[in-house]
Amino acid sequence: MAGGSERVAFPNPSGARLAARLDRPAAEPRAFALFAHCFTCSKDLFAASRISQALAERGFAILRFDFTGLGASEGEFANTNFSSNLGDVVAAADHLREQYQAPQLLIGHSLGGAAVLAAAQRVPEATAVATIGAPFNPAHVSHLFKEAQAEIEAKGEAEVVLAGRTFTVRKQFLEDLKEQCSAKRIGALRNNAGEIFKAARHPKSFVSLDGADHLLTRRADAVYVAEVLAAWASRYLPAPAEAEVPGRPEGGEVLVAETGQGRFQQVVRVGRHELRADEPKSFGGDDTGPGPYDYLLAGLGACISMTVRVYAERKGLPLERVAVRLSHDKIHAQDCADCETKEGKLDEITRIVELSGALDDSQRQRLLEIADKCPVHRTLTSEIKIRTRLGE
Repeated sequence: MAGGSERVAFPNPSGARLAARLDRPAAEPRAFALFAHCFTCSKDLFAASRISQALAERGFAILRFDFTGLGASEGEFANTNFSSNLGDVVAAADHLREQYQAPQLLIGHSLGGAAVLAAAQRVPEATAVATIGAPFNPAHVSHLFKEAQAEIEAKGEAEVVLAGRTFTVRKQFLEDLKEQCSAKRIGALRNNAGEIFKAARHPKSFVSLDGADHLLTRRADAVYVAEVLAAWASRYLPAPAEAEVPGRPEGGEVLVAETGQGRFQQVVRVGRHELRADEPKSFGGDDTGPGPYDYLLAGLGACISMTVRVYAERKGLPLERVAVRLSHDKIHAQDCADCETKEGKLDEITRIVELSGALDDSQRQRLLEIADKCPVHRTLTSEIKIRTRLGE
């Protein structure tokens, strides 16, 4: 299952096709998740998109869909109610179960949060449920069209403006919400999360989104929610167990071992640091981490930048920032006029050293010369002996 994002569709209980998008990780997903968006929103709301991307980056496959009559989904919004929304959520879970894998994580924003709470009992595979700005009582959303409520009661329907868009709301929508009421009445939306938290059993977590609006329209708020939610979900739905890595790296060692996930994925351990290495999809890998040559260039670039920084500080030069761009290629030896090798191919590393600050031409040139004196550069350009033996 390759990573990326694709459009999918599935039928709801009434037969209307619901438009959806499946965001997938580069490697085999640790679990599938289902995201239900806010009232009258769509799957393409920035908050929904960013949360899905963050989860995909952490190994989750996540399906987000448009409720009936919204976004690109079929059907009439005016004919929907909370019960039909609940049916849409269950239909989405059924689609994942039939085509991929049942969702273990349910996420809902606003009324979508109330829908996933109600749907959780009908998705037995669900291990974790997260809500964002969700009402404890679904009927609470009726305050959004309070001014039109009298007309709805009298005429059976009315047009209301929500988030700058016009929707037809019918009396059956209000009646259905009343039937969904909790016995406990909630005074204000900001208290609903607390009521949900209080009603839930452990283990549970609560995060206050201080300063954020209901739709998470500020990019920083949406990104924050995405990062917190992805980290929280990872705790309750851990990644598939990796192959046991032999031992731990000793002082000065770098340990590289297969993870057992994908064809080429490696775990790289350096002291207390843990990284991933892989090959791009074009080479048969899953692109879950940099490739071997990427790490080679990264080591050289880091060494160059650090060496230039130390020299500039020692000489008191007005260097503000160093950046190094590197690329690697194989070239024909005959095309290299200053190379000792004249046949076959050889490796060529191109470096661009960017220096910021009030430096004159002579200072810039000197710092460029210092870049060639970094220890890794000297290692790569000197005779190297690589001795290999079998481990015990």
